[in-house]
Amino acid sequence: MDHAGPSAALPLRPLTVGELLDAAVGVLRDNARALLPAGLLLAAAEQIALAPVRIWANAHPPTYVPQWEDLDRFWVLLVVGAATEAIAILLLGGFAARAASAALLGTRLPARRVLTPRGLRLGPIVGVAALVGVLTLFAGSTVAVWPIVYGLTGLIIPVLLVDRVPAGRAIARGVSIATRHSARGVWVRLLGAAGWLAMRIALAISGVYTMDLLGLTHPAWAAPLGFVVWTLANTIAYPTLACLDAVVYLETRMRTEGLDIRLARARTHGPVTPASLAQGALP
Repeated sequence: MDHAGPSAALPLRPLTVGELLDAAVGVLRDNARALLPAGLLLAAAEQIALAPVRIWANAHPPTYVPQWEDLDRFWVLLVVGAATEAIAILLLGGFAARAASAALLGTRLPARRVLTPRGLRLGPIVGVAALVGVLTLFAGSTVAVWPIVYGLTGLIIPVLLVDRVPAGRAIARGVSIATRHSARGVWVRLLGAAGWLAMRIALAISGVYTMDLLGLTHPAWAAPLGFVVWTLANTIAYPTLACLDAVVYLETRMRTEGLDIRLARARTHGPVTPASLAQGALP
């Protein structure tokens, strides 16, 4: 298999929650040359898409903190932002699943292999991402429903890419895997989202106040500054969360389907490739 070198980012065994989070960061670190540029493009596109909604909501750069009288509009902005975020993470999911699958097999792909459209199933990935984006818009009308939608939909893209099943079956299987072990996949995804939300806010605000200390807060700089700091924060967050989805998917299969045992046995009969990870591919 064409690879860039060995990887130990994803052990071949069930993991603790802390190990899952570490493994996601490890997959991103090993594949930063591929995943960070892809994350940058999507994060920048999201900022451009949100710009008119922020203007309508009177959320001013660079912090986009709302005025008290505009809280209703700001809520709409948050809902739209949640939808664009969900779409961005799922669009990165194919690349992340490819990288995590290689990591599970102990290899690290070159950037061109992670990003190549060949075999990526772009059509189904874009379709699922758009569907989840629409569901997020509807779910955003209530705080109680959004976490359910977000938690249940993250593993669909790894199923699409690794199991190579039709989109309808991938949706059902992705939701099923997420709900195993008392919805462990749902809770880990929500934990990752909450952690990275806090980190992004901290990164963005620290960037804004650093520029303030340097005296670079002229009103003309507000919009470019907001664009840069939030884009950079999301450039790291979105690929990491996509890697977390891929890692949770593979780890849950090890925990509930014995994928690690099947891979270990298959290795005694010869080399194992990413195609061997598909459901039912191994004896």
